Amino acid sequence: MSSTTRADAPSGGFRTALSALRAAQKTSRGVSLYSRYVNRPLGRVLAAAAHRVGLTPNLVTLASAVCSFAGIAAVALVRPSWGLGVAVWAALVVGFALDSADGQLARLRGGGSPAGEWLDHVVDCAKIVAVHAAVLISFHRFGALPGEGWLVLPLAFQLVAVLVFFGGLLTDKLRPRGGRARAARPPSTWRAVALLPVDYGVFCLLFLLLGGPELFRAAYAVLFGCYALFLVAFGGKWFRELSAPTRA
Repeated sequence: MSSTTRADAPSGGFRTALSALRAAQKTSRGVSLYSRYVNRPLGRVLAAAAHRVGLTPNLVTLASAVCSFAGIAAVALVRPSWGLGVAVWAALVVGFALDSADGQLARLRGGGSPAGEWLDHVVDCAKIVAVHAAVLISFHRFGALPGEGWLVLPLAFQLVAVLVFFGGLLTDKLRPRGGRARAARPPSTWRAVALLPVDYGVFCLLFLLLGGPELFRAAYAVLFGCYALFLVAFGGKWFRELSAPTRA
């Protein structure tokens, strides 16, 4: 996510980089407990390790894509089992942590680049589309489904997940930046808990149930419902925010 050189990064080894990353963290507002206490700390360690061996943020983004798509391909191509579920979960979790690490590494090196941010978002979009396509393929190839209606579920989940991702992304990009600065508020624990069902890290946990088809389908359907409710609630909120008159 950065076009800066290694000279922009702090000198020193792994521990020095880790300390610098701790001091350069983004705000915890608007993120779930999983992202705050699991994914970001894990990404911080991976970012420090990447800095130590001389990787660029874009290479970390590509490493995230490799891990994520290896897990996604396994869902589509391999018959579900408990062992496969653990392997898929591990690949997706590492890919998600590397997705956090690329941005942290970019900040460590002095800031990201538009090209790096573009690459990061393209990989995220491809990952969201592909993972639900893989579930659909798995349902069709390996699942003894109670009815063909279950094949519609991954398509619906895919649609809602893409809308949630791009709705939030576009709201952040289009939200007016002018006006008087608001006083910083501490992150809400209740909000962080409420966001757990739509956190990608929690979604990754779902694949631990691959060995139990009925359990997996039920949990997948429940998470779809959570995403749909989130889209309805926050879609309206985002639209109202962007419709509000800009303060001078």
